[in-house]
Amino acid sequence: MATAVKNTHTKNMLLDLKIMGPILALIVLVLVGAAMNGNFLSAGNISNVLSRSAFIGIIAVGMTFVITAGGLDLSVGSMAAFIAGLMILVMNGLLPTMGAGWPLVMVGLLTAIVAGTAAGFINGFLITTMRIDAFIVTLGTMGIYRSLVTWLADGGTLSLDFGMRAIIRPIYFDGILGISWPIIVFALVAIIGEVVMRRAAFGRHVAAVGSNDQVARYSSVNVNKVRMMTYVFLGVLVGIATIMYVPRLGSASSSTGVLWELEAIAAVIIGGTMLKGGFGRVWGTIIGVLILSLIGNILNLTDGVSPYLNGAVQGVIIILAVILQRDKKAEG
Repeated sequence: MATAVKNTHTKNMLLDLKIMGPILALIVLVLVGAAMNGNFLSAGNISNVLSRSAFIGIIAVGMTFVITAGGLDLSVGSMAAFIAGLMILVMNGLLPTMGAGWPLVMVGLLTAIVAGTAAGFINGFLITTMRIDAFIVTLGTMGIYRSLVTWLADGGTLSLDFGMRAIIRPIYFDGILGISWPIIVFALVAIIGEVVMRRAAFGRHVAAVGSNDQVARYSSVNVNKVRMMTYVFLGVLVGIATIMYVPRLGSASSSTGVLWELEAIAAVIIGGTMLKGGFGRVWGTIIGVLILSLIGNILNLTDGVSPYLNGAVQGVIIILAVILQRDKKAEG
């Protein structure tokens, strides 16, 4: 009896640590950043951190659903690069016909959404219908999309017409009440994602599929449809993230979106979503995104540690997050 109570108490402590760990880590990072640099908590720096983290954050919300359903997507960074290049080519190609203006911008935005949806559908189709492992499929499409954007750019850079850059620029740099559009869109995507994951039937089905797809089938859950929808949802969000990204630089190349997939996966795992599937929390993913962004920001603002060690610090945090996910049974 005493052993059972002790085990229960230990499990509760581990659960509390899993829930509070990311929050405490975020608080510690904020305190450390504020102590090391007086400009860390300035409105300009905070806005800059949130705006830059919005791209990964939007994608990470979709990645949360994919991983919770027991899947994985390594292609999102390359997908974003390809979508950005395609978006730029379409707008530049239609510029002589439509002229520079918001109608052409809307065509570019629609191109990004359609391309993201199609890319997500292709991944989902190969995984669910063709029954190819998600790692293999997305590893393959990662190489395909990266090669395609390199080919489209002829090994160089695809640049949006200068006149169109001025028109599309407010999508990244403007906003409401001093809050930029990427931050606003990131917040809306996070809220919708959390509500769907926690309150909607789809969120429950995603968790059920990731936990045990056979049991989910016996419970009348269409496993293939649920998994397909998670990849399509992720593809749509990659398209939205690309829409936020293109106005920032007005260009795309083979280096666009490099390592975005790893940052998105890292944010999901740091936030407490189980890598093996079955449990996910969008709010935790948002905290994970902020943790990774603040690490890079702190290293850039201080001279004590080289910013080139950003990846090493992130790697240590990822390993620690995975260690915390191990249950007592796995350890034994």
